[in-house]
Amino acid sequence: MQQDVDVLIIGGGAAGMTAALLAQDAGLRVALCEKSELLGGTTATSAGTLWIPGLPGSGDSLAAAELYLDGVFAETGAQQTEAQARRRRALLQAGPAMVAEVERLAGFRFVAPTPHPDYLDLPGAARAGRAIMPPVFDGRRLGRDFDLLRPPRPEMMILGGMMVSKTDIPPLLAPFSSAASFRHVAGLLLRHGRDRLTRRRGARLVMGNALVGWLFAALRARQVPIRLGCALTGLLRDGTRVTGASVMSARGPETIHAARGVILATGGIGTNRALREQLYPVAARETFIGCESVAGEGLEHAMSVGARLEADQPSRGMWMPVSQMNDAGRNRSFPHIVTDRAKPGLLAVGPDGRRFVNEAASYHAFCSAMMTRNFDSAWLIADRKFIMRYGLGLILPGTRRLDRFIAAGYLQVAASPGLLAQELGLDADAFRAEIAQFNRHAAEGRDLVFRKGEHALDRHNGDPRQTPNPCLRPLDPTSLVAVKVVPGDLASAAGLAVAEHSEVLDAAGRPIPGLFACGNDAASIFAGSYPGPGTTLGPAMTGAYLAIAALRDISRAYPDSTSQNILCTERTPI
Repeated sequence: MQQDVDVLIIGGGAAGMTAALLAQDAGLRVALCEKSELLGGTTATSAGTLWIPGLPGSGDSLAAAELYLDGVFAETGAQQTEAQARRRRALLQAGPAMVAEVERLAGFRFVAPTPHPDYLDLPGAARAGRAIMPPVFDGRRLGRDFDLLRPPRPEMMILGGMMVSKTDIPPLLAPFSSAASFRHVAGLLLRHGRDRLTRRRGARLVMGNALVGWLFAALRARQVPIRLGCALTGLLRDGTRVTGASVMSARGPETIHAARGVILATGGIGTNRALREQLYPVAARETFIGCESVAGEGLEHAMSVGARLEADQPSRGMWMPVSQMNDAGRNRSFPHIVTDRAKPGLLAVGPDGRRFVNEAASYHAFCSAMMTRNFDSAWLIADRKFIMRYGLGLILPGTRRLDRFIAAGYLQVAASPGLLAQELGLDADAFRAEIAQFNRHAAEGRDLVFRKGEHALDRHNGDPRQTPNPCLRPLDPTSLVAVKVVPGDLASAAGLAVAEHSEVLDAAGRPIPGLFACGNDAASIFAGSYPGPGTTLGPAMTGAYLAIAALRDISRAYPDSTSQNILCTERTPI
């Protein structure tokens, strides 16, 4: 079978959906192909945050963002070529325009939580305004198509499929603390109960699921063709130019010709074993916590037509500490983002029994510290009081019966540091000394070793009820608990080398005509550093915006092309 379009987009996450929405608005014939039977990719299971500096009304500036990123690069030792610097500037400059276009087309306004700080305390860092999130989306608007949305990770839902945001957690933990908390919790529970009468999960969507919901609703309203279960099997070429793709669907092999270009947004490296072994440290090769259907085929097919893989950077993945549990034959994974590591009454130790990092640092920084020391795992150490108040990984706050987690080997418990060290296989003397030192410093409210609680991010994720330091309190040495974490990747930083308008580059640094890449298929502009919340989604959607801007302007996309082989249509400006 054969189909002709102007723009073919491969991948149904935020980058691909944004590209499809903008292409249709520009008057281009578009097809969006997604390999799996569900829409949303890794975006659907993410926090749904975009890092976009310089937004109107935020009080931020692109100059401040550039200053901050220069400091981030200097701190990580990352180097940038002039071409990479141009791409970084293009993405920063186009970010606010992308946000305005998506808001116009999808009919919602992003929310900028206050505070929501950048991850490093450096000149130019912002305390709020750069990290934006979608508002709550009512999945009932999609009707029966609601079931086509990829759900969030089961570990990130409660009560059989209810999503909760960070702002929902305090009222849920203390519903009777105020009338407002009670009303909020009652509304959540009533809404969830009604949803479960007709649906397999709650339809009140937040975070990445909400972003996917808003984009999907906009694509449906504009009748943009979406092909689920349609996998990329190869790229078509006419000479050096990419002219379309071969795909496999339920109808069999198909050929889709794309007069203007193909945009790859397949999600990056994902579970691709060969690429993981080629690019990732040994400790990080086994645990991927993104969408399970992401398998690196976009990268492989692009490289088969001459694309260059950009991997010369300090970190080739975006890391996150993950705990894992075999629960009645089902493997469950929990990404330790903000719910526990920064809270008072927790420390982390490596296999040597010693602390190695500020536990409240970003998830990427936490794992980077592990891999710098060649740790393939670490232990989060807390006490039973901590679990009651904050939970720990898969264990929800307020959990009293821990037998199930202990029996599964997920949670280790002991009545003294020496006994816990024995359980974990740690040097007992080193571990006892570490606990004693941590407790002395915590009692004084100062971490003299790693400065936990002194940074904006630490305080944001700590507990303001704990004074003077929201991230420190002594542990009870008679009721210690421990959970093992390993480094996992939520996204790849290594990816295809691309130019300012997401044009894929060959080994000589020249654009491959007709081929574009955005999202995790494109190399990160941050060279493996992680400057703030939304480090992946912000550039992903902005990269899609820039690709469509190029495809709308043929002289920019193909400076050597003639009008005879390009389908021209009337288009509205982006």
